[in-house]
Amino acid sequence: MPEEGTHGSILDQLTARVFDDMECPHCHSQVGAHVKHCKRCGGAIPAGQHLLEECGLTEPARPTAAPTKASPARTVDRFRIARLGDRFIAFVLDISMLFGLFAVADAWALMRWSTLEGTELQLTAASLVTAILLNTAVLFLYGWLLEAACGATLGKALVGIRIVRTTEGGSLSACAVRNALRIFDGLGFYLLGTAVAACSNVRQRIGDICAHTAVIEESFGISMRLTALVLWIATLSAAGWAVPRICSTRDYVQPRYLSQVIVRIGKSEDSSYVRVAGVTLDLHSSAGISTNRKAIE
Repeated sequence: MPEEGTHGSILDQLTARVFDDMECPHCHSQVGAHVKHCKRCGGAIPAGQHLLEECGLTEPARPTAAPTKASPARTVDRFRIARLGDRFIAFVLDISMLFGLFAVADAWALMRWSTLEGTELQLTAASLVTAILLNTAVLFLYGWLLEAACGATLGKALVGIRIVRTTEGGSLSACAVRNALRIFDGLGFYLLGTAVAACSNVRQRIGDICAHTAVIEESFGISMRLTALVLWIATLSAAGWAVPRICSTRDYVQPRYLSQVIVRIGKSEDSSYVRVAGVTLDLHSSAGISTNRKAIE
């Protein structure tokens, strides 16, 4: 990720960009992001106008006059805050690919530390804990290493956004903090992170605020986007090929710790069932779904 120090803090530039780059819905002139009336036409400005532009629902304002070489607006114009809609699309692309990696890790952990008795698969605490830890490690390393090395994950590269530091410092530590704090931003299916970003001047979630980073638009070259697309497809294809083969190979290891059975998945004559913590969920082929309280044997 590039360092910025010659024209002041990137955060100041991004903040200035947000406040100066909103369009009056009446006369289409540039106004401040939180003004109530347009100075040019006197029309009332809706309170959420700047949020509509950030989400891509309306076209953003364009500079009315080309700034001169000596104008500081020239430096500010190099950065444009990524829209929340674009960030959401990048997140969906990343998660859809990561689900393939999660499936490989989960299949390996569950097949190694779970038992199969007849038609019932018994998942031990060791297998579930290992699967959760592996998924967490994959999510963290994927975001941390790619953002530190390239400034963007595969999803961000495909959409055209990247991470920048708003202060001087190392990108490795900043990206590590940013991705570690996903545990807080992800609360409520990322509702907390989205709410914080929507209220921030430069759309920073909790991880961005603590790591001093921001997400901006970036015009990646065709080769970069093509490479990201190939890697995205290849990862999903490789996961789809590997998971059935892992599941078909039994390499059971008796866990020394956490060997108690937590989840039971099985099939009876007319239904399939899932038992978790004394609750049985029966999936009947003709009668629908029923839930019963039942002690796990």
